[in-house]
Amino acid sequence: MFYDRAKIYLQAGKGGDGSASLRREKFVPRGGPDGGDGGRGGSVYLVVDPGLNTLIEFRHRHRFRAENGGNGARKTRHGKAGEDLRLRVPPGTVVRDADTGEVLRDLTVPGGELLVVRGGRGGLGNVHFATSTHQTPRFAEKGELGEARWVVLELKLIADVGIIGYPNVGKSTLLSAISAARPKIADYPFTTLTPNLGVVDVGDHSFVAADIPGLIEGAHRGAGLGHEFLKHIQRTRVLLHVLDGTSTDPLGDFRTVNNEMATYDPSLPDKPQVILVNKMDLPEARERWPMVKERLTSEGLPIFAISVATREGLRVPLEQVASLLHSLPSPPAAPAEGPVILLKPRAQEAFTVEREGPAFRVRGSRVERLVARTDLENEEARERLDRLLARMGVTVALEKAGVRPGDAVLIGEFKLEWQGSYD
Repeated sequence: MFYDRAKIYLQAGKGGDGSASLRREKFVPRGGPDGGDGGRGGSVYLVVDPGLNTLIEFRHRHRFRAENGGNGARKTRHGKAGEDLRLRVPPGTVVRDADTGEVLRDLTVPGGELLVVRGGRGGLGNVHFATSTHQTPRFAEKGELGEARWVVLELKLIADVGIIGYPNVGKSTLLSAISAARPKIADYPFTTLTPNLGVVDVGDHSFVAADIPGLIEGAHRGAGLGHEFLKHIQRTRVLLHVLDGTSTDPLGDFRTVNNEMATYDPSLPDKPQVILVNKMDLPEARERWPMVKERLTSEGLPIFAISVATREGLRVPLEQVASLLHSLPSPPAAPAEGPVILLKPRAQEAFTVEREGPAFRVRGSRVERLVARTDLENEEARERLDRLLARMGVTVALEKAGVRPGDAVLIGEFKLEWQGSYD
């Protein structure tokens, strides 16, 4: 099956803890700190693989986690960095934040990489905290938690030409006739439930055509899986609109499909269209052909009579499509970026203080990260935390909010008991 949507949870690795080791060597009775830093946690990337055209790799597995960083060790040995995790996605994958719906990136360039969640930084070893007045610090930082988020992956096919029309008008048969694609074909509506791609050669030119499953009235509201089909038309440059010449109202079918596209995305009907009236091997189609040709030609649309069953009349419209593609402006170039695309980091400086029942809640990514990296069981580490909170203005903000000694202060996942200002 064709999988064009997936919701996945990505967790970057935690940074390794720093070491609080003190040097112990023969003939060195007062060895100083020699604890090494923890290694950075692994990050999670999405990598565009041109060999893929579906999101089937995410069919059964929905949670992915990068490796944690290693802890620091004595003799200033740094922990091993966690291995990054790279997940392959096909070109045309749109990445959205699952909570907000914000589009994080539209991945179209083969080989491009999107860093979605960053690994946590490793904690600093105690060698970083030695000063002239405090030469043997007995604490180190904890490693930082890696970022995590749910994202939605949505695939929109990248094709030059979209073959559209009502169900059972011959779109799949047309694609198999003009390319090497071999889609499932049968004589009943909605045979095609997934888009199919094929490369079409026309003289010295070639283009990629996508057979878009049949659209029906109400498709823009999701009828007949309309949303799943309409989105694949958005990237195409030319539309091959196939009509059933034996239909009781071919012109009505034409209007309905265009109205559904316009309701879903007003720009879709503006794409150049080449009209193919199919089933000319049948008498009913030949009888209706003059009327259909006259009406649509009067609207300035190129229209051709064909029979996919007998391969009659296919060459000229394909040449018309190739000529149209050649005359259209080139698709906009991808932004000039490096091979790795970085999401903007979230704001870190700001924090807020508010009452939360009998406690006080401090919110702010920088403050929360600072507390998470502190060994709260270590008295020296707690004193350092107090100094840093005062320097950041958190202490003053809490006092203005009315905090008193003994009150609970909530920061991230941690509950602290307020002891008063650090002197």
